Amino acid sequence: MDYQIRLEAFSWLEQKINYFEDDTIPRTVLAEGFIFQGQQIVLIGPKGIWKPKVLSLPISITTTFDNPYNDDPNDEFLHYKYRGTNPNHPDNVGLREIMQRQLPLIYFWGTAKGKYIATWPVFIIGDNKEDLAFTVAVDEAKYSTVPTDMSVIRDNESTYYRRSYLTTNARIRLHQKSFRERVLLAYQNQCAFCKLRHRELLDAAHIIPDSHESGIPIVQNGVSLCKIHHAVFDSHIVGITPDYSIHVRTDVLNEIDGPMLKYGIQSLENNTLLLPRNKTDWPDRERLAERYQQFEAAG
Repeated sequence: MDYQIRLEAFSWLEQKINYFEDDTIPRTVLAEGFIFQGQQIVLIGPKGIWKPKVLSLPISITTTFDNPYNDDPNDEFLHYKYRGTNPNHPDNVGLREIMQRQLPLIYFWGTAKGKYIATWPVFIIGDNKEDLAFTVAVDEAKYSTVPTDMSVIRDNESTYYRRSYLTTNARIRLHQKSFRERVLLAYQNQCAFCKLRHRELLDAAHIIPDSHESGIPIVQNGVSLCKIHHAVFDSHIVGITPDYSIHVRTDVLNEIDGPMLKYGIQSLENNTLLLPRNKTDWPDRERLAERYQQFEAAG
């Protein structure tokens, strides 16, 4: 029955993500769970390593948005810290058995307070007692089988590279969605240029691209922009000074076109960027200075 419940949980999550923006699911929904053969299956709880009453082993692991995951982007796989410092804590023992039996888990990544992205199936593929952490890999749903021998996984080169590739893609997706959620929340779900408030039309624009060494996905490296203004910012048609002043490239400022250019872009000249209420979330001035140099070079 354990494995049937896990597969049912995957199916239930697949249905739920279609109802919510950015594939994020409210904690209240996950805490309510679903009914399986007359029993309520709760997928998330007060502990990061979560085991519903009906199961003998954990079904999910969770990282809250205010407790950053111990995640090194240079690693091939994810790392999940033990519960506490005792390797023999029942929760840690549970994940160790999950690893030995290669049972699939759900990984919940908090993008904002009460909002989570679900990734499944994930597998525990390593146990480092010195670092007090498990190694976690993402895999495709069709591989949610139950190998009886861990050596089959360790010695299977195609499995290793498939999981490495999928975990890298999942990490990128998680960081991007988390970045967007946090930036939009900081800017109260409005464009910092024009104050448009439709979330579905808003992006989290990087000041320094994420491909750059200093382009890390933190709120201070982001600006909430509508899709049009995100495009003009990325194209260096519009720049932001370290003093949060908005400027339009001279050649574009001198163009004569229709109302979209006039009111949507040219009217931004000398405006002040809308800033988050919390000063700690304001755009980093050094990053803005670096980006503004690129804007000036483009003009």
